[in-house]
This record gives sequence, structure tokens and C-alpha cells, in this order.
Amino acid sequence: MFASKLLTRYSPSSFASSHISRSAGTVLFLLAVASIALQPHAAAQSSAAIPVAAVKPAAADPASPHGLIKYLWPAGAPGAVGTEEQDKPHLEIFGASGPGPHTAVIVCPGGGYHYLEDQKEGSRIAEWLNLRGITAFVLTYRLLPRYSVSAPMLDGYRAVRWVRSHAEEFAIAPDRIGMWGFSAGGHMVGMVGTHFDDGNPQAADPIDRGSDRPDFVVSSYGALSMQPGVAKPSENVRLFGDHSSPELRDNNSPDIHVTPRTPPFFRYANLKDEKVPVLSSVAFYTALVRAGVPAEIHLFQEGTHGTGLAQGYLTLSAWPGLLENWLRLNGWIPPVTASPVH
Repeated sequence: MFASKLLTRYSPSSFASSHISRSAGTVLFLLAVASIALQPHAAAQSSAAIPVAAVKPAAADPASPHGLIKYLWPAGAPGAVGTEEQDKPHLEIFGASGPGPHTAVIVCPGGGYHYLEDQKEGSRIAEWLNLRGITAFVLTYRLLPRYSVSAPMLDGYRAVRWVRSHAEEFAIAPDRIGMWGFSAGGHMVGMVGTHFDDGNPQAADPIDRGSDRPDFVVSSYGALSMQPGVAKPSENVRLFGDHSSPELRDNNSPDIHVTPRTPPFFRYANLKDEKVPVLSSVAFYTALVRAGVPAEIHLFQEGTHGTGLAQGYLTLSAWPGLLENWLRLNGWIPPVTASPVH
């Protein structure tokens, strides 16, 4: 699969820009089930299940990189159409304090694949992760219309391989490397989490010998289904042009590529998102459940698109705590030890 992903789906000519079906009754039933399961009282029970200690800023560790830039392909990215910074996908590293090995998360900001929301959905997310002992790698990926959508996907796969291959250098546990994406970045992490491969042991580049499978994925309000009846038709046109093929649409629809090897997923979205229909969350979560993939989904009744950590949104403010619970539950953040009762 490594060779086909690199050479067929992402042939050089594919980088230049160009312009489920499901039963309605089944989907509406699933949405109703999800809505019932995720009412505020259920969320409160989930939040209370694992105690979350108040997080205090950790003392700065002079050995931890903070703002260090590393290019994914120092000699030039595949399919690059120039040599400007916008042609050079890279990671900005925000190291966690302490000796490690740490969990790592590759942060993928949103922006509709046309720009990057690199503060609200980038550096602020890195800070949130650092306070919980996780090293963050904020990804700057290539964008439309300079590139087709295949270029940022390839940047996402490469980012996972790069972090895994440099795990020892940055005190990272190579089996605790996750991705967290927002909006377009939330679609990207859905793609990486369903289209990964185990690497090519014969690759000339040592980085390409490792797997690009993330160990867990967090998708915040990104499109996880491009299927008719779920995704907005305008979204397919925006990403693939007026005459995109069903094959191109299906290849970029994460929900139809879920398998039992898909990594654990956490999903945050809301029912009134004006850009990504909530049915995208329901379709993807249904595919995860059918494949037996560990997953958690939180759909909020109120809210809008692009809320980040929901600071200033009272009705959504619980969601980062729910994510922290999930990370602790699965061992990606050390569990909180209760103080002895005297």
C-alpha cells in the first residue's frame, strides 16, 4: 500500500491545483441514538468517571524544544511547485517538560485547506497539551489552490512517520503518537487514520521505512464523510472541482475506509455546525462501532463551527475535559492518583 499511496494516489501531476448513500431512516435513527446518549447528564457522568486534577503550568525545561521548526522533507517535498515557505511543509515542536518518554500529538489546524488557523487551533492547542505532559508538533501543511488536496494529505502521512522516526531524539514513546485536527485538519486526521500503511522497509529514505499509522486520533468538527446525503455538495466541489469523480470523492471519505485496524478515535462536534453536517459524525462513528474500533463521540446541542477549545462558549466548555478523561482512560496521559483520605 505504501507504494500505491505515494506513486498512484499522489503522483506528481496530482499535486497541482485543478479545479454513503445511506438510508435516511437509518441515519436519522442513529442521530437520535447519538443525541440521546450524549445529553448533558450523560456528559457529566462521563466527566466524573475519571478525576481530572487542576493543571498547573509546569516549570520550563531548558532541554525541551519550544518553537523549533523541522521541515518534513529538507531537500524538497514531493510534488512541490516552488521553493517558497508555502512549498515546505514543516512541524513546529513544543516539547513537554520532564524526562519522558512522552506521548506526542501532531496538531493539524483548520482553515478549509486554504489557510491555517495556527493560533486558536495550533499553538494554543500545543500549550494545552504541554500542560498535560504531552509533546506537541504543530503541522504546517500545503494549501489549496496552489496544490490539490492530495498534497496536504501526503504532508499528514509524512508527519506521523517523521515524529516516529525521531522519537528517541525528542523523548517520545513511538507507540504513543496521536493526531488532533480541527475542521480541514479534522478531515486530514480522519484520512491518515484510515489510509495508513506500515511503511516500506526497502525505502531509501529511513523515515519512509516506518508506519504512518497514528496510535490515536482526535477529530474536532472536521468532515469525516464526503458521501451524498451526508456531506454538503458544495464541499465536494470546493475540494475536488466541478467534475470530480466518484472514485476521488470516495477515496477522500474516511467513513468508508474504517477497518478493525483503524486507531481509537475521539470526536467532538455540535448539531448546529453550519459547515460540517452532524451526520458526518454519526456516519463515521457508526463505521467505527461496526468495525469494533474503540471510540468516543460528543455531539453538543448548541454551538457553531470553529470553536477550538470552546473558551468563551459556556455550553461547550466541558468538551476539553471530556477529551482529557479519554486520554487518561487510554493511558496517553498518566492517570490521576487520588490523595489518601485521612
